[in-house]
Amino acid sequence: MTDLLSSPRLVGDGPAIAHRPDWTWLPDPADAPGPDRLARARRQAEQLLAEHGVTYGADRPDGHGQWRLDPLPVVVDETEWAGLDAALVQRAELLDAVLHDLYGPRRLLDDRLLPPTVVLAHPGFLRAVDGLRTPGGRELVLTATDLVRDASGGWCAVADRTQAPSGAGYAMEDRRVTAQVLAGVYRQAPIARLGPFFHALRHALRDVAPPTASDDPRVVLLSPGPGSETAFDQAYLASMLGLPLVEGRDLLVRDGRVHLEGIDGLEPVDVVLRRVDADWCDPLDLRAGSRLGVPGLVRAVRGGTVSIVNPLGASVLESPAFLTYLPRLARAVLDQDLALPSAETWWCGEARSLRHVLAHLDRLVIKPTVHGAHVTTVLGWTLSAAEREALTARIQAEPWLWVGQEAVGPTVDRRDPAGVGSDRPDAAGVGPADLGPRAAVLRAYAVAHAGTYTVMAGGLARVADSHVVSSSRGASAKDVWVLASQPATAPDTAVREDDVAAVGRAVGAGISPRTAENLYWMGRYAERAEGEARVLRAVADRWDDYHRSPGSAGGRALAVLLQALTPAALPDGGPHLADDDEHIGPRVPALRDLLLDRATPGSVARAVHRLAGAAASVRDQLSTDTFGPLARVERALRDERGRTRPRPEGALDLGTTPAQEQAAAVTAGLRPTLDRVLHGLLALSGVAAEGLTRDVGWHLLDAGRRIERAQNLVDTLAATLVVRRSADVEDLLLESVLLATESAITYRRRHQSAPTVPSVLDLLVHDRTNPRSLAFQLDRLLADLEAVPAPWRSAGQRDHLLHGVGELVAELDTVAVGAVVSEDGRRTRLEEALDSMLWRLRAASDEIERVHFVRPAASRVLDDLWGATNLREQDDTVRDEPVRDHAPQDADGGAR
Repeated sequence: MTDLLSSPRLVGDGPAIAHRPDWTWLPDPADAPGPDRLARARRQAEQLLAEHGVTYGADRPDGHGQWRLDPLPVVVDETEWAGLDAALVQRAELLDAVLHDLYGPRRLLDDRLLPPTVVLAHPGFLRAVDGLRTPGGRELVLTATDLVRDASGGWCAVADRTQAPSGAGYAMEDRRVTAQVLAGVYRQAPIARLGPFFHALRHALRDVAPPTASDDPRVVLLSPGPGSETAFDQAYLASMLGLPLVEGRDLLVRDGRVHLEGIDGLEPVDVVLRRVDADWCDPLDLRAGSRLGVPGLVRAVRGGTVSIVNPLGASVLESPAFLTYLPRLARAVLDQDLALPSAETWWCGEARSLRHVLAHLDRLVIKPTVHGAHVTTVLGWTLSAAEREALTARIQAEPWLWVGQEAVGPTVDRRDPAGVGSDRPDAAGVGPADLGPRAAVLRAYAVAHAGTYTVMAGGLARVADSHVVSSSRGASAKDVWVLASQPATAPDTAVREDDVAAVGRAVGAGISPRTAENLYWMGRYAERAEGEARVLRAVADRWDDYHRSPGSAGGRALAVLLQALTPAALPDGGPHLADDDEHIGPRVPALRDLLLDRATPGSVARAVHRLAGAAASVRDQLSTDTFGPLARVERALRDERGRTRPRPEGALDLGTTPAQEQAAAVTAGLRPTLDRVLHGLLALSGVAAEGLTRDVGWHLLDAGRRIERAQNLVDTLAATLVVRRSADVEDLLLESVLLATESAITYRRRHQSAPTVPSVLDLLVHDRTNPRSLAFQLDRLLADLEAVPAPWRSAGQRDHLLHGVGELVAELDTVAVGAVVSEDGRRTRLEEALDSMLWRLRAASDEIERVHFVRPAASRVLDDLWGATNLREQDDTVRDEPVRDHAPQDADGGAR
């Protein structure tokens, strides 16, 4: 994506503008939050954002970066905002008219009101869509403008966003969090609501539907995928508008129409709200080799069967060169003066402007007309003499690719380029003076609605400690409060009851194979994390009890548990513990790694990380309460990972050896962390059980949990019960298995005696009332799969395998298989039965993926190699994608 929520905050000469330095507008100014209250609000906001799963950025070493929010709002009074609102409407209408002309008669180029090179040489001008029109009367449906204050205190535009404006979802989330952490102030403030903007956006998407659409047009939001930096913003917006969040591979063009490829068939799509850059949207007509787009999408647009918002080719308006010509375009097109001025800009493609830029290079902001990997904004006053010479040479070589822009805003001492002196730029140009020495940008949004444009009554403000305000560089967001003359009487919501069916999916609409697969694996990862956490808790308890006495029955049972249930935690040929020369104890396991290390196969951290990734990919399908428990689980792991535990807390120095200290430290801090993890995972399970509609997606999520639990249970039984051991060791093993499978209390209620192999097998295999038993999992799994559409022939083998497991369960004589023992001490009949169950379950899992999640094979465009110097040069074009082509993988025992 090119719109990465970053904008240069331009600074120049002039006094700092103090705006809203106090809370006198409150009914009772004594209620204004003080420093302590604001500090507490910041901590609460950070926690809420984490629990809501609000992220920015991708591919970080520890997952997604958390969105930062300063709860102290930016406040604008109603009169001032009314003028800005009108100016933004005028600007949107002007840009819309310009876009209409550029892909139509091009009179602005013929009349030399715009230099042709500004348009035709820009990669955002797409010839493949020339002459195509968007239904509804507006070409530009959604716009955003980045604003700062100039030296006189007025608003000034520094950039226009027309490609696929991001951040509206963040703005709504910021409002909800700020309203919660500053509830006392928020309830008193007559603040204009954000909901009407999203209501207008819903209607705008409906208004642009093509003539081929029904009265209930199908709208989807096209995303680059979970690897996008603004993936949360996209998913949040899709959830608010009730739109399916799709990727390019979820759509296909057939018979000239775009369809959503659901697991139960094709569903026609009428409108695509895109967040994929235009040139990546169609590998046939636009960028060859793109795996983010939909082959044939341009053909469907050309055929009038689908509308794209914003239209393909709209990004040409994002060129900063347009800022040079907007004033005269406004007079020519609208017969009006431009109400919202832009930062003074010189396009270097004109000789006079080029001379001016080169002569004042040390005081201008130099911006490329097209951003790329090696081209970015340069602050001229921060360059050395040699760097200015190099930049001058680049500009002279390709002058049409550069603009010079006058710095605007509060003063900065250009003799202090690091900005450490008293004249550092501050954020008073956007918000209250007490924001301190930080630069700021306010992004305002407008959407085409009712013959004009509706402006969001607020926006997304961001502040940073440098001249460039970029969320990827640590900028903090702020809510924007527009004071209204009358307090709002309705809650701030994006959806109205009379508008629920206006846009989006009909009830019962299908889901794509990608979404189905992520939901299925979300269930599997949740169960995998929970099951491993229970195993670790049982093993840790046994370790604390028996690792000092390896020769006892408990010590021998511990050795079996370590080898059977946590083999990944055992070092190869690692040290042994010995209480005396006669008994050699178990190897010291790395149980902490099995809990905390994401790189360890089968670890809790690994499963939780992949659970979070799967959940993020289907956020639009989930309850908003899903991410709170998940965030708490991740925080518990992160907190414990950050601690160092050289010896157990509170331990006395009793003259123990290093080996004994190492053994004692194995479980230090493990139990409380496991408890926190399990509490979060159980809460997540409760949200899924009680907070999600029983649709196809829910059944797939539950099916993933059931198949994972069934496989884990059979694996556990095979690892612990097949070999017969002495009665005292076997008693402890059976009790540990019951603890690990959350069935110990149930067993004790039913049996007064010590556990036996037949009675444990009866409870864990046969008992259909036990939600942890194999029979229970099979019943639920078959019911779930019956609710998921699939061709009968394809599903036949899947169900045949599961019924085969059910028959083995029914035939299993728990008394007989527990009694029949071979000469080498193995319960052979039990081993054969469990092995047969396990391979059938694994084969059934493979069949579920083959039947329900099949997707087209990866395609590759056969480019013309004549113009390439070698194959490596040709391959480099594939790696230029702005977002990594994401395909979940799992190396744990052949699983995903």
